Amino acid sequence: MSSVIEIKRVENKRDLETFIQFRYDLYRGNAYDAPNLHSDEINTLSKDKNSAFDFCDAEYFLALRDGKVVGRVAAIINHRYNQQWNRPAVRFGWIDFIDDIEVSSALLKAVEDYGREKGMKEIIGPLGFTDMDPEGMLTYGFDQLGTMATLYNYDYYPRHMEQMEGYEKDNDYVEYKVFVPKEGMPEKMKRVAELTMQRYNLHVKKLTKQDVYGPLKYGHRVFRVINKTFGHLYGYSEMSEKQIDEYVNMYFKFVDLEMLCIIEDWNTPDHDVIGVGLTIPSLTRALQKCRNGRLWPFGWWHLFRALKLKKTDIVDCLLIGVLPEYRSKGANALLFYDLIPIYQKYGFKWGETHVEMETNGKVQSQWMYFDHEQHKRRRCYKKQL
Repeated sequence: MSSVIEIKRVENKRDLETFIQFRYDLYRGNAYDAPNLHSDEINTLSKDKNSAFDFCDAEYFLALRDGKVVGRVAAIINHRYNQQWNRPAVRFGWIDFIDDIEVSSALLKAVEDYGREKGMKEIIGPLGFTDMDPEGMLTYGFDQLGTMATLYNYDYYPRHMEQMEGYEKDNDYVEYKVFVPKEGMPEKMKRVAELTMQRYNLHVKKLTKQDVYGPLKYGHRVFRVINKTFGHLYGYSEMSEKQIDEYVNMYFKFVDLEMLCIIEDWNTPDHDVIGVGLTIPSLTRALQKCRNGRLWPFGWWHLFRALKLKKTDIVDCLLIGVLPEYRSKGANALLFYDLIPIYQKYGFKWGETHVEMETNGKVQSQWMYFDHEQHKRRRCYKKQL
């Protein structure tokens, strides 16, 4: 196309609203996308609301043609990650564009230029501020329902990446559809879980609101386990206590505690939390009914039906983690020993795993107890600057 692509930096609240709105417009009516709540986008992208800005710098860019927005991207530098992994990288995230290689190229060039200005040596992404943000560009599974915790994108996105000079694979993720047994418990998993409880004195704990927010601060203990569990993984930077405060408030305001499993080691004086299974009913269909990500006037009702009335066949496994030293003891089996009967009670048909590195065979092996299929794949790219 002949019109020149203009790259505009987001400079004020009105620009930020335009940045957020573009995604809703581009994917309006898409059957598979899980739109983010507008309030969550504001909280994540606003420098005065997201504590990740304590160790991150970011700029947002819009691509315009003839005055109309045709793309967007965020340029992010996570200084904590760069220092931890000795990797001076600028991240690209929140990338969306029409099917025009001139637009996608201009957006990534803006991120590259920003990275060079800041002394970065490479560009990587799609990634967010931290590992708690969605990451990885979908490369397979475009006809599969997205989730609240992951990115969905059109199939032309990776085709654009393959056409751009210098971009190559940095990391691939896989995701699985894991089918809930119609009745009973997989016998092998049951034996492993019961043996683990007897031999190692590990136990399931179900939390109350008082446990989450009370003096024992189980909500914070959950995310400290996630820190230790995910700390060695691609793209991860450790959550600060300030961030953990934010995530406790963010997650536990809507999580049904019946669908949260905590594993404790009763050999320790304080019954240390060593494993977490945080799951929720799928919110994708409900989010699709929240116009422009708004809860009002009727979006709240659709979310209520999914969260409280369980009006969905799907359960999303948001955060599944067991401390490394307990994985060989069968602690993972304990999570689903507790959760499977709950899924059966509510009539869930299958679960959606979170993203897993393709090389992480230990995590993927936990699905061996169930009928399962790999139904999605996604990629993070890199380019030397």
